[in-house]
Amino acid sequence: MRLVFAGTPDAAVPSLRRLASSDHDLAAIVTRRDAPIGRKRVLTPSPVAIVGVELGIPTIKTDRLDAAATSAIVDLAPDLGVIVAYGGLVREPLLSVPRLGWINLHFSLLPRWRGAAPVQRALIAGDRVTGASVFQLVPELDAGDIFETERLTVPDGATAGDVLTALSESGARLLLGVVDALAAGTARAHPQQGEPTLAPKLTIDDGALDWHEPAERVLARFAGVTPEPGAHTTVGGARLKIIAARPAVGDALAPGELASAGGAVLIGTGTTPIELVTVQPAGKALMRAADWFRGLRLDAPVAGA
Repeated sequence: MRLVFAGTPDAAVPSLRRLASSDHDLAAIVTRRDAPIGRKRVLTPSPVAIVGVELGIPTIKTDRLDAAATSAIVDLAPDLGVIVAYGGLVREPLLSVPRLGWINLHFSLLPRWRGAAPVQRALIAGDRVTGASVFQLVPELDAGDIFETERLTVPDGATAGDVLTALSESGARLLLGVVDALAAGTARAHPQQGEPTLAPKLTIDDGALDWHEPAERVLARFAGVTPEPGAHTTVGGARLKIIAARPAVGDALAPGELASAGGAVLIGTGTTPIELVTVQPAGKALMRAADWFRGLRLDAPVAGA
């Protein structure tokens, strides 16, 4: 079949590569425009755009699938549109341009966690099983009939970044299987079953840790917001980004209380302590929590405590 692929971040790259190496004709890539990255705000192509150049596939850069993008895709006469984390909505008339419409690889077990941040929201909620779904795109958000799903048990200590990487690889195989089945005329989709939950995009505020919560809830939020938007707290009036943390065994500490035990830096929660492993103070590089703690004023108050 003749395909158009829409995607933007690293999580979309495995699907792009798998489709590009298949027997199907990948006519064009749609991705978001170059964005300012880093402290110097250097305009940088999306990961999908970079791979598109590498593969020599024509690329349409747009932040909205507007009339101009629709016209460009109409001219390609695609059989099928494929979307993986593009970062924008496909609406009519573009939704009906491909002969078979659009399919979407979504990183959750739909209808659970419809929206922009399914993996992050799943981990914050403490889900121990998540997965990926390939479904038919419809005007309603992530509500179309499902062709295939796969389940993933979340490993202990895994962050959203870890889970998304795993699902992007296995989901790429799942996606190509559905594309092949659509080409062969054997694909069958079924309506979503169950009560939907929503996964809105995270903000920086979602990364703030509340030390009064039980340790398992604090660690669940830490996992869900790592690496983006990042877990953080405030110590001595300055923001501290928490890069790596894990459960700890030790005497109970008051919520937000910091202590050192056997070279480990512990912080109290509503239940058992958590060990801070790697941190990043504001304006500084990553460092071992033990090195950071040695230079800390002992009376520095911790936000959320």
